[in-house]
Amino acid sequence: MKTVVLIEPGKNGIKKSSHASIDAALQCTTSIDCLITGKHLNEAAQVAARIKGVNAVFVSEHSAYHHGNAVNISKLILSEFSNYDYFISAATGFGKNIMPRVAAKLNVGQLSDISKIIDSNTFKRPIYAGNVIATVKSTDPKKVLTIRSTCFESITDQQPPSTIIKLDAIFDNANTTFVSKHTSPSDQPKLGSADIVVSGGRGFGNSDNFNSLLTPLAAKLNAAIGASRAAVDAGFISNDHQVGQTGKVVAPNVYFAIGISGAIQHLAGMSDSKLIIAINKDPNANIHQIADYSLIGDLFNILPDLTHKI
Repeated sequence: MKTVVLIEPGKNGIKKSSHASIDAALQCTTSIDCLITGKHLNEAAQVAARIKGVNAVFVSEHSAYHHGNAVNISKLILSEFSNYDYFISAATGFGKNIMPRVAAKLNVGQLSDISKIIDSNTFKRPIYAGNVIATVKSTDPKKVLTIRSTCFESITDQQPPSTIIKLDAIFDNANTTFVSKHTSPSDQPKLGSADIVVSGGRGFGNSDNFNSLLTPLAAKLNAAIGASRAAVDAGFISNDHQVGQTGKVVAPNVYFAIGISGAIQHLAGMSDSKLIIAINKDPNANIHQIADYSLIGDLFNILPDLTHKI
């Protein structure tokens, strides 16, 4: 069986989520191919080619595929990899933008947010905000998967570089064009890949408290800043910092949940963290039920002292 993994380029070659996608692919087959699209892809291709188990890396740097154009990239996948059995990507914004179109064009059901691969046809995925893990079996001749990258290893095993193949096929749909991209520049670690995440909730009361108390702690720990949906809805911080079912799913080595009650929506996005530390004055808050360590007290007294002592 043949597998192609859609790779998302990153600053240091390829994103951590793509390493996890390769790990998932290797649980389906022993040899895989990778597809990388975009621009300035030499470093990304070299990194992917050295990952153990990667048979070949296909690269297309044409402008039609810049900015993750889903229409053009999906046409490229269907043209060049139509005889493949598995189509795999991380369940990130990049992958979720492209893979449903691939599944629709192949006339198969997409298997989304896979958390575990049992065998070549059977998979586990969270539903109901992670409160239930469903086991699903697909009889489709081709499988289109997006995987929850926090549930798989960021595979780094090396091999001699595999073949890098440049694709010449160009699919450029004039009806779909890139207009603009707006990002918030930040020197902080990225929320989705940080080893430590410091998240704040409604308990901070307002945005001034949120920024003045949480930012220094994050800086001391070299941590990414996260937030509950309640904090985002209250305007404490922008929604690109939201952790939860309707935000980002994270699984850092250490997760601080500060002033967060532990609503199901939030737990769905961080419960896979290796170590969870909760700070909340309510001893009955749901967050304490999944925390490895709980500090019950007023965050306005605890955080300045904690930040000072780190």
